[in-house]
Amino acid sequence: MRSRNTIDYIKLFFKGILIGIADAMPGISGGTIALLVGIYEELINSIGELNIRLFSELKNNGFNSFWKKLNGNFLLVLILGIGISLISFVKISANLIENFPLFVWSFFLGLIFATIYVIYKMINQWSSLGFFFLILSILSSFFLSSFSTIETAEISLLYILFSGIIASSAMILPGISGSLILVILGAYAYLIKSIENLELIVIFIFVLGALIGLLGFSRILKYFFNNYRNVTYATMLGLVIGSIEKVWPWNKSFSSELSNLNLFISVSLTILGFVMVFLLEKNKKS
Repeated sequence: MRSRNTIDYIKLFFKGILIGIADAMPGISGGTIALLVGIYEELINSIGELNIRLFSELKNNGFNSFWKKLNGNFLLVLILGIGISLISFVKISANLIENFPLFVWSFFLGLIFATIYVIYKMINQWSSLGFFFLILSILSSFFLSSFSTIETAEISLLYILFSGIIASSAMILPGISGSLILVILGAYAYLIKSIENLELIVIFIFVLGALIGLLGFSRILKYFFNNYRNVTYATMLGLVIGSIEKVWPWNKSFSSELSNLNLFISVSLTILGFVMVFLLEKNKKS
């Protein structure tokens, strides 16, 4: 776990804000943003360390030792950023997608193109197994993105728990949007309405499901990072490539919006998204 000063924690908070914004938007993964801002592996490892043994650490060696092993400062600041961002941005994201879909998806397309380049650089050595999982994950991501969506007015709490488990597992995978999974499951609009109306029982059950999904899936990812790092990144590369189809802005559904001005703005936003990633990369290395 790296040491951080006050400025580092301020930066980490805003990275959490960016992850929360991404998780609120059905189309881009918070895991993608975590990868771009250079905290992905630390996040997976920190979540993967959450277990019962930590409480014996608290009992035997005190709070300071427990908090250090938990990487508590990192998780607390990041969760604050993500939580504040999700609560404040979830309604804004729905309005942006409804009113400016061409521009929203154009910006995210730039992020995704740059993410492909970033992940590719992280693969130190290619193997036949890596290529196999690359192709498999491209097809899997494309398949998930091709589902039609069904929204339901009333959803049971058990289904909300299930949705939280599945969506949170997707949220930490670059290329698979947790919000998109909620849309596919038909729970996205219902959850947004629950957050707007502060329906605490629904929010609590969803958060409980999300915690279960995060704690379980992060351990799987941690194992693969420790033992099959290049193949894991090859798989993530495929997931991101496969997600392009879902956010591609210049399709028939937006044909009526593609005036010369809108096309210029759209392409400019794609370039902006791409350039922003390189600024984040530069900041990550400094």
